Amino acid sequence: MPESPTPSRPAEPDARELLTGGGSVDQEKLFGLYDSQEDDDETPISVRFVLSRDLNKRVDKYLVDRVPFLSRTSLQRLIREKAVLVNDRVPKASTKLRKGDEVVVVIPPPPSTAIPPEDIPLEILYEDEDLIVINKRANIIVHPARGNRSGTLINALAFHFQHRSSGELSSVGEEFARPGVVHRLDRHTTGVMVAAKSDTAHWRLGRQFEQRRTEKRYLAVVHGRLEPRADVIDLPLGKHPTAKEKYAVRWDVTGKPSVTLYRVREYYKGYTLVEVELKTGRTHQIRVHLAHLGYPIVGDDMYGGKHLSRSAVTGDTGGDGPPDIKDPPLISRQALHAALLGFTHPTTDRHETFQAPLHADMRELVTLLREHRFERAPRVAGATIDLDRMLAEPG
Repeated sequence: MPESPTPSRPAEPDARELLTGGGSVDQEKLFGLYDSQEDDDETPISVRFVLSRDLNKRVDKYLVDRVPFLSRTSLQRLIREKAVLVNDRVPKASTKLRKGDEVVVVIPPPPSTAIPPEDIPLEILYEDEDLIVINKRANIIVHPARGNRSGTLINALAFHFQHRSSGELSSVGEEFARPGVVHRLDRHTTGVMVAAKSDTAHWRLGRQFEQRRTEKRYLAVVHGRLEPRADVIDLPLGKHPTAKEKYAVRWDVTGKPSVTLYRVREYYKGYTLVEVELKTGRTHQIRVHLAHLGYPIVGDDMYGGKHLSRSAVTGDTGGDGPPDIKDPPLISRQALHAALLGFTHPTTDRHETFQAPLHADMRELVTLLREHRFERAPRVAGATIDLDRMLAEPG
């Protein structure tokens, strides 16, 4: 087997959740598990097999039996792109398996039924033959799922590649749902995202996210004066014990290690603009960590944040009173924006960093806070987001 670097092992579900009585992957159970993932859950699904007898069979032929809904060609592509491990090493398709060998395979998302191209506006930050980087707007989910076959970012990208750009999403996208999707942002979070246009780009970028070799920084406006000015939040997260859609700090076996770094960028009267750096990618991680400390994100009503009207910010009403029809909220979602994404380009090996300007709602919120409630902008080591660039209007 080759001496190439071993990718980190993705999370593996209990085999009993996904396997049939005959020991092969149950397609329906797998797709159900993918569909149940939150929009911003970046964890790929993998399955582990341990050989109980000496088969003397090639790994690609073995996987044809274990993952019957994928073709041998597809499985060979997964092996080439290092999505398969044998005994924690990257195999060749011809590697022979023996008794006791452990095989771990990342299973791609479900087959796509139909992803109709739709003329949905895209803000493109960069595009080449391997990838496309966009500034995702609010209130759009990334990929089709049950009940959401249209109106997604993937529908918009399909139209873009059909009508406005050469190339297409990776061939993974021709065969599987979520074509080209390397990572995700949840429906109401805006900001920079990358999608792959080639197989090589797809799997190489995916490994960077799995191995936490990307740089992800966000801007958030939170309630209160966040102290200290910089800190590490290292608190395990898991499903909320009673609220189905929520997550919480969990100190029991369900809690997964979750690390968030924050740096205060600006203080306002009653609010703070904070730069957040993710070291792990748990669902709702930033929102839960900040709320747990007592500083919920503005507009994040799921975790205790309030919606702010213009008059509440400018001081005309003197507080955070509920906006009425004459004074609608400045921002009708959580004030959270994926401002910066850095990664190694999958074919040139150059380090690339992309920054996505704030969208109009959050830009207006920060602008008004600066004008009416500004206190100071402390200097904090390690902050990298260019605020002037973030607040620049399009064009």
